[in-house]
Amino acid sequence: MCNMRAGAWLLMHSNLWIFIWRRKLSFLLLVSGVVLLGLWTWAILIDTTDTPASLSIPSANAEARERQQQQQQQQATGYQQIHIIQKLIAQANRVLRADRLKDNAAGEKAPTVQRVGNVRFLRPTQAKKAPLPLAESYLFEQERLKILEQQQRQRNAGMEELNANAEDERMLSSAERQTQYEHELQRMGVPVVAGIGPDGPRAPNERLVHLDLKGAPPKLSFLKQLLPMLRALGATGLLIEYEDMFPFTGALQPLAAHNAYKADELRDFLECAALHGLSVMPLLQTFGHLEYVLKLEGFEQLRELPESPQSLCPSQPQSMALLEQMLTQVIELHLQCIGKATASAAPTLPIKFTHIHIGCDEVQRMGECQACRQRLRSELFLSHVVSLAHFVRRHWPQLGVVIWDDQLRSMSLGELQQSQIGSYVEPMVWVYASDIYRFIPPQLWDTYAKIFPSAWVASAYKGAFGESLLVPPLQHHLENNIRWLAVIAKEGGRFAKGLRGVALTGWQRYDHFAVLCELLPVGMPSLMTSLSTVAKGYFSTNPRDNELLRVLQCVFQPDSRRSGRPWLELHPNAHHSQLFAVCNYPGHMVHKFALRLYDKLAEVGLYLQQTREQSAWLSDYNVRHNFSSPLRVHELTARTPLLIDELRGMAREAQQLLWEVYDEYTVSEFVEQHIYPTIEALRRQLASGASLLQRRTWPQRPLPLTLKLQEEMGLVTDHQQPH
Repeated sequence: MCNMRAGAWLLMHSNLWIFIWRRKLSFLLLVSGVVLLGLWTWAILIDTTDTPASLSIPSANAEARERQQQQQQQQATGYQQIHIIQKLIAQANRVLRADRLKDNAAGEKAPTVQRVGNVRFLRPTQAKKAPLPLAESYLFEQERLKILEQQQRQRNAGMEELNANAEDERMLSSAERQTQYEHELQRMGVPVVAGIGPDGPRAPNERLVHLDLKGAPPKLSFLKQLLPMLRALGATGLLIEYEDMFPFTGALQPLAAHNAYKADELRDFLECAALHGLSVMPLLQTFGHLEYVLKLEGFEQLRELPESPQSLCPSQPQSMALLEQMLTQVIELHLQCIGKATASAAPTLPIKFTHIHIGCDEVQRMGECQACRQRLRSELFLSHVVSLAHFVRRHWPQLGVVIWDDQLRSMSLGELQQSQIGSYVEPMVWVYASDIYRFIPPQLWDTYAKIFPSAWVASAYKGAFGESLLVPPLQHHLENNIRWLAVIAKEGGRFAKGLRGVALTGWQRYDHFAVLCELLPVGMPSLMTSLSTVAKGYFSTNPRDNELLRVLQCVFQPDSRRSGRPWLELHPNAHHSQLFAVCNYPGHMVHKFALRLYDKLAEVGLYLQQTREQSAWLSDYNVRHNFSSPLRVHELTARTPLLIDELRGMAREAQQLLWEVYDEYTVSEFVEQHIYPTIEALRRQLASGASLLQRRTWPQRPLPLTLKLQEEMGLVTDHQQPH
C-alpha cells in the first residue's frame, strides 16, 4: 500500500515537471510580463504628477507614442527612469530571442528518452509558435519605435552638426569665445585686432563707398550693377569724386573732360542709387588737387605758383568766384535728382543728401606766392575753408560740409579755436596704414574732440599701397579697416556727437597726372570683404553668417571644420584668395584676367632679368661690344617670340573684357601702361640677340675700350697715365 502511494506521488511529481517543462516559455513570459507591468505602472504613477489625471491610454501602441512625445518635456529624473525601462525591455527581448533559438536547435534533433526510476521523460518536440502575447508584442513595438527614432536622428544629423558649434559657443564665456574667434582668424590669415569680435563694439552708423571717377571713369551701366551688392553688404551711401567727369556747363564747360558723363545719364544713376537706399555725398576739390582746372589755358593765373597747377591761390578774388560756381553746379544737380527721385517713386529707404565734401587735402606749396607770403599758412588754410563752408551754409543750410583732416594735424588748439572752424565743417580723418595712432596720436584725437562736435574717418580698399599696382593687397586693406573699427570704438566717445561713420576710399590715380592704379573691378574682392567687415563690426568667420559667399555668388562650398581647411585663406605675400576665383559678380572676369596678367608679367620680368643681368652671353657688356656665343644667344632668346605672342593675345583679351566696364580711352591706357612696356622690353632683347648673331668673326682679346664710357666715368687709360 505504501509502495503504491509512493509510486502515485512520484508519478504525479513527474507529470508536474513534464507540464512545467512544456510550458516553460509561457511561465517565463508570464513572469516577465508581471515584472514589466509593475515597472510600467510605477512609471505611469510618477508621470501623472505632471499630467492631468483625466488622460487615458487606450492601447499599448498609443501608450508608446504618447510616452515618446512626453519624453521631450519630462524632467531629468523621469527621463532616466524611462531609459531604465527601455534597457530592461531590450534585455528581456534578448532573453526571449535566445530561448527561441535554443528551441529551434532542439527541434531539429530526434527526441531523446530519459528515465527517472520507472518513469520515462520524453523531450517535447518543437511545436508551432502561437501568436505572441500582448506583453511580447509590446516589446517588439518598442524595438520598432527605437529604430524609427534612430532613422530620424540620422536624417537630422546634418542639422545637428551645423548647430553644434553654435551651441558650444553659447556655453563658452565671452573671453573663451574671443580666444576661439581669434584662433579661427589666424587660420584664415585675417588680421587679429584686440577687442574686435562678435562680442565687441557695434558697427559704425554710416558706411560710405568712395567712387574715384578721375581718369578711369567706369560706365554708369556697370556702376548700377554694383549698387544692390553694395547695399546688401552694408553700405549706406556713396562718396563720389567727379573731378573732370562732372558735366560742367556754361563758363565752366572747359573743365569737363571730353568723355565726361552726360547730365541725363548722371541723373539716372543718382536716382538709381537713391532707390537702393544709398545716400550721396559729392566730393569736389577746392584747394589742392585742382590740376584738372589749373592745367587749362585761361585758368593758369589762379595757380599758387606759375610752374605748378597743383594748388589754387586763395588770395586772388577770382579763385573764390570760380569755386562758388563749381559748387553751385554740383549741388544743384544732386538736389534736382533727389527731388525727382522722391516725387517719381517711393524708395525703400529714406533718401539722404546731407553733406558735401570739399576736399582740401595735400595742398602743396601753399603760402609761397607774393600775396600769400604776408599771412601764416594755417591762417590761409583756415580762412579759405571757412569762407567756402560759409558760402555753402548760406545757400543750402540743410547741408553739412566735410573736409580732409591732414592739413589740420600740425595746427595748434588755439589756432583752430580762434578760427571757429568747428562751427563750419566736419573733418574726415584718413589713414590707410595699419598703425593709425602713428599718424593720429591720442593727443590729436583730444584736440579734434575739443574743436569738432563730430567727425568722420576714412579707410581704403584700393589705391593706397602703390602708385601703379595692378592688384590690391587684400589683407593689408582688410587690416586697415579692422583697425579703424577699434579706433572708432575707442575714440568715438571723445566727441559730443560721436563719429558719424567711415568712408572706404578706392583711389584710381594718386593725382591728375599719375598713371592708373588698381582698376575698380580688380578691387571688388577687397571692397566687398572690407565693406562686409565694417558693416558687421567684425569679420565673421562663419561662412553661413558672412554675406560674401551669397552676394558674390560664389559656387565654392565651405569645407567642414573636420577637414582642417578654412573657407577663406589670406596670405601676407598674396594679393588675393582662391575663393574669389569661383565667384560670379560684376567685373569678376576682369579680376581673374588681372590675376593671370600679374603672374605672366612676373614670369616675363624674371625671364628678362635672368637673360640680361644673370647670364654671361646677353648682358649689356656683350651687346655693347657685340661679342658673344651664337649658340648661347639662340638658347637665351628662344622663348622671346612666344612670350611676345602671348602678351599680344592678352592685350586683345584685355580690350574685350574691359570694354564692358570702361571706354576705349581707359582700355588703351591700361594696355599701354601694363602690357606694352613688357612687349617692348622683349623686342629690345630680341633685337640685341639678332645683332649678336650677325657677326661671323670676333676680335682678339682684350676687347677695345669704350672711350665714351671711360670719359663719362672719369677713368684714365694707360696712355693718359703720367710718366
